[in-house]
Amino acid sequence: MELKLNYPDYNKFKEARFQLVDRLRQRGIKDERILSAMNKIPRELFVDPTFVLQAYEDVALPIDCNQTISQPYTVAFMTQCLNLKEGSKVLEIGTGSGYQATLLYLMGMRVYTVERIYELHIKAKKMFEMLGVDVNSKWGDGTLGWKEFAPYDGIIVTAAAPKVPEPLLEQLSINGRLVIPVGDRSYQAMYIITKIGEDQYKQEQEHYFKFVPLIGEKGWANGEYPL
Repeated sequence: MELKLNYPDYNKFKEARFQLVDRLRQRGIKDERILSAMNKIPRELFVDPTFVLQAYEDVALPIDCNQTISQPYTVAFMTQCLNLKEGSKVLEIGTGSGYQATLLYLMGMRVYTVERIYELHIKAKKMFEMLGVDVNSKWGDGTLGWKEFAPYDGIIVTAAAPKVPEPLLEQLSINGRLVIPVGDRSYQAMYIITKIGEDQYKQEQEHYFKFVPLIGEKGWANGEYPL
């Protein structure tokens, strides 16, 4: 998969992209498909224009609607945890800027993505169109998944949940993986859940992540995200 890169400043950040990818490799990202894809994506287009010069620092940055684009290491780590093969069907909960969906597309995945904030949904769709990214996007409550196209080989959640939403577990295929941060405002553990039977799951955890809240029927209600 390739992107349509018809804007003049793409090569301006070529060295910065390369250096970021090299840092991610040094931090333990071993999947070269992820690193190769991230070396192609112009992250400067996905961040708030105020932060363009910080686009290739390994930090989360603000985007519209009081949301964030995740730290590149976190994006790469979560994607690596999915352990997907080319052609796998993957559901993303929380489209945000569209960066994560673009990464999965470049890796050859069949991508479905759900965003609850209409403004972000529309903006991401325009970004996908501009870059030639073929993903299926929907405006709605991501905590309910996207049942119409289930089951999925992987589900990635880019916001912090109070607990694992049952609809997402139900929409996994056998041997599929759900990667989701679970916790409160100050602390989240990354859950990596593999569906090993119809109602059987294997769970692993990694620690010390920080995300915006997962709002929805099976997540936090607006105004109920605790300190």
